[in-house]
Amino acid sequence: GSFTNQSLERIDFSTFLLSLYHSALLHLEEAEKGGEKATANLPMAKQFIDILQMLKAKTMGNLDDEEDRVLETMLYQLQMAYVKHKKK
Repeated sequence: GSFTNQSLERIDFSTFLLSLYHSALLHLEEAEKGGEKATANLPMAKQFIDILQMLKAKTMGNLDDEEDRVLETMLYQLQMAYVKHKKK
């Protein structure tokens, strides 16, 4: 058997970041899961934010402008949502 599958989308760095971002949003109740709001899990959301921050530090100088902009935007949005939920 082969691990490649023609029907799978090509995974690039931005797609990988988007998967982490979406997971963090789910833990922050910002995304819907199966039509219902997901339950907030702030420690897990923080872990995904920390992973994105680590990736930012480890990839500094190696990202193209678009990847860098995507990562910056995701981190900002997640951090703002996290702070909002911490205040609740």
